[in-house]
Amino acid sequence: MTQTDLLEGADTGHGRFDLGRGYSLHLPRGPRGTADLYHQSSFSKRVKLADKAERRIFVIELLQKNLNQTRLAEVLNVSRQTLHNYRESYRMFGVTGLLHGYSPSGSISQELQGRLHVSKRRPGSKARELEAMRRAQKSEGVAQDELAWDGQAGASFSLEESPIEEVLAGAQTSIEVASNAVQPTIEEIPNETTSATQTRSQGDLAQLEAAQAQASPDMVGAPATRLPFADNHAWQASRYAGIFPVLMVLMSQGQWMQRLLGLFGNAWHIFHVFALMALRNIRSIEQLKHERREEAGRILGLGVLPGRDKLWSWFYEAANMARSAALLKSFFAHQIKNGVVGLRLWFTDGHLLPYTGQDKVHAAWSTQRSMPMPGQTNLVTCDEQGRVVYFEIQEGKGDLRAQILKLGEYARGQSLGMMPVQVFDREGNGMGFFSELVRSRTPFITWEKNANQVRLDALPEADFTHTVSVNATEYRLLEETKACTYHSVADPDSATLAPVHHFNLRRVVAWNQRTGHRVSVLCWDDGLGLSQEEVASGMLSRWGASENTFKHIQERHPYHYRPGFSLSESEKQDIANPQIKVLAQSIASVQAHLAKLYKKHTKTKPIANKDGSERTNSLHRRLTQAIAVSEAELKRLQSDKAQLPERIDVKDLANYRSFKTIDNEGKNLFDFVTSSVWNARRQLLDWLVESYANNNDRVDLLYAIFNCQGWIRSDEKWVVVRLEPLQQPARRYAQ
Repeated sequence: MTQTDLLEGADTGHGRFDLGRGYSLHLPRGPRGTADLYHQSSFSKRVKLADKAERRIFVIELLQKNLNQTRLAEVLNVSRQTLHNYRESYRMFGVTGLLHGYSPSGSISQELQGRLHVSKRRPGSKARELEAMRRAQKSEGVAQDELAWDGQAGASFSLEESPIEEVLAGAQTSIEVASNAVQPTIEEIPNETTSATQTRSQGDLAQLEAAQAQASPDMVGAPATRLPFADNHAWQASRYAGIFPVLMVLMSQGQWMQRLLGLFGNAWHIFHVFALMALRNIRSIEQLKHERREEAGRILGLGVLPGRDKLWSWFYEAANMARSAALLKSFFAHQIKNGVVGLRLWFTDGHLLPYTGQDKVHAAWSTQRSMPMPGQTNLVTCDEQGRVVYFEIQEGKGDLRAQILKLGEYARGQSLGMMPVQVFDREGNGMGFFSELVRSRTPFITWEKNANQVRLDALPEADFTHTVSVNATEYRLLEETKACTYHSVADPDSATLAPVHHFNLRRVVAWNQRTGHRVSVLCWDDGLGLSQEEVASGMLSRWGASENTFKHIQERHPYHYRPGFSLSESEKQDIANPQIKVLAQSIASVQAHLAKLYKKHTKTKPIANKDGSERTNSLHRRLTQAIAVSEAELKRLQSDKAQLPERIDVKDLANYRSFKTIDNEGKNLFDFVTSSVWNARRQLLDWLVESYANNNDRVDLLYAIFNCQGWIRSDEKWVVVRLEPLQQPARRYAQ
């Protein structure tokens, strides 16, 4: 059978050729024209096969998908040997070797290779150069299996371990974090539809230099900033290679290095250490002593991970700059502006940050223990996908209602073009708060607290006309209108009447078909036209059978960890008046005694004398007098209680310790890294949707990739990371 016959057999019509595994290639102008790649009949990308560099990169990308190589060679009108040469060039020498014709088969003359790369390496035979590399590495004590370019090690290394997209993306990142001493030249890589193969020049480094120039005046005269991955080295093994994709996402999408260099200069090192802790679930700086310092430092761009004392000096260097507020402000605004987080629904909830020290601090509420505990409350706002939009640490129990109003003002100040719907739990319930939200035009969704359960259960089944499924549980829905009237508190010294606010809320009743329980949800959408299904699913997706983001973070990230403590006098030194509690107990005792007297009084009858008057020493008369005395005492106690202030300042009390407040500078820096890593994790999960539809499978796969070992190489222009392959073919393809 001729090659023409094979091509005709593979043609699926109109110049489209099937490559296997759901991929097909459309060649309307032949194997050297424009090609369109399709996956499962969906357009994937377009390449220009006439461009040699673009064609070679495209071939490597297809080979990494484990497509039929014979059919691929026939469709592209090349030989199997050519595909083998491309693959070996990429495996042995990376992208540069692939584009400039490195070939272990010696198909390119030494003279031509010398002309092409005379400024980058010594000319000569490639085999001799590899032999010299091996001897040099062996003399330095590096094992043969640690050399990615070694023939023996390369045999255990397949294309699936070093995806061309990841290498190109890593190369794109490396220029952004290159040393100031580097003078890179523009690589002749074509500008494709994806940003992974964009060319880079000294203009990229200018962005980092501009970020350093924006540093505050107190950084003038400081030592020159040491940028990440400044140390060049050949292939080195690292047990932490799997975390590199997260660093790439942070640097490419989050303006990670520009923001850190502009605000903290050389103190950027501690942020990469925090990223390692978040990704590897390392619970404290002290636990870093168990990590491989050389391998961890290499993948973080630090060279070598230092010891505990140096790490703490890095931390205090960053914390003492007191720039966490500016860092978080730019971080939150950047996420919203660049579409990193969603704008449709914002979920806000408080999370306890416990304190176990000896100083006196305000108490926060522990939901798990149903009791107050010393500590702080972290009010966290997430979008529908669980990405962190905003967080703020507050003293004691925190003020959820004030935070919701603040988020509404924040959204209006960002000029989003739409108002996110604020979703919160029963802690924010209150007619006065609802009135304030409506007046400020802040849409919201929340549970209806203290709903009439008897009335909800009595609603006819036929009125539940809509259905929605959340977390594999089906709900039937019914909508009503709740008319609300709020009388605001008037100034007692003013003669004006208290204003009255009339408004309507939507009440959506959700009937759980599995348990039969009915709950009601209140909503005011400000004319957004949310359907019953959207209102119910928005509420149930975070407080139904599921939980919100930061409670999941605790399982895999050291979210509760606070690096370093600094305490100072709190501005909130007021407590609940203890005299009110004493009077309340006395009032309760008098009321209980009165209840007994009333009961006895009703069971006794007055005894009359012969003249018809009531006997003085009768039980009925004695009970009447006792009731009068107790009622007078109760009235006095209630009057005394009403005159006492509800809260008093502890400074006015004798022998009373004042409250301390915990400085949040270091905690904000740590939570900034945790939130950034969490959002980058969510981005990587979205990229794996094509390979794994089930979210739980994708999460397990992603953390398996994070724990992969691999190799890293760094030079003046590129940082390339290769990962060991996962065993299962489907997981390896997704990797």
